[in-house]
Amino acid sequence: MGIVEEAHNLRILGSGHRTIVLAHGFGTDQSVWKHLVPHLVEEYRVVLFDNIGAGSTNPDYFDFDRYSTLEGYAYDLLAILEELQIPSCIFVGHSVSAVIGAIASILRPDLFSKLLFISASP
Repeated sequence: MGIVEEAHNLRILGSGHRTIVLAHGFGTDQSVWKHLVPHLVEEYRVVLFDNIGAGSTNPDYFDFDRYSTLEGYAYDLLAILEELQIPSCIFVGHSVSAVIGAIASILRPDLFSKLLFISASP
């Protein structure tokens, strides 16, 4: 397991040809998707992760400078997609992760085929 996978508690489920990335919101972790994931794994490759500072992520990975803006989290999302060699994904972002996904998609639009935002932060 590489540093990206370890730092973000990365999990990949399912075996579909298309990839869907589920990004949790503020104050939650990837477990927020536990009731949705069983409905997706037959058709999609599902990527779950925790933002640094959420869930059981190792606090040693938190860098105040990097995470003082949402761009730091967007770069983490891009690193996950690149590490997993995902050429394009459907991104579902809840709360603050919707904004993180929007920033990441502006930086690398080629990595995103669709963006779905749930209760996106203003």
